[in-house]
Amino acid sequence: MTHRTTITLDDEIFAFLNHVAGDNRSAYINELLRQERNNSLKQALIKANQDEAEDADYQEELQTWESTLSDGLTND
Repeated sequence: MTHRTTITLDDEIFAFLNHVAGDNRSAYINELLRQERNNSLKQALIKANQDEAEDADYQEELQTWESTLSDGLTND
């Protein structure tokens, strides 16, 4: 599914867009937004990992589970 939208660009930015995107401005803008979404998700994941690493209670819980992880398993 696709959607149409209208945006307002400064003259300089519009000229740049025409220069780099050629005939398919929509594809170019879609790709830029896709990359920005991926960057945003990566940053959110990094932040969540940092928060977990700094959470002493969470780290203690991980250690508890780590010690029970291989209970009853043999090394075959």
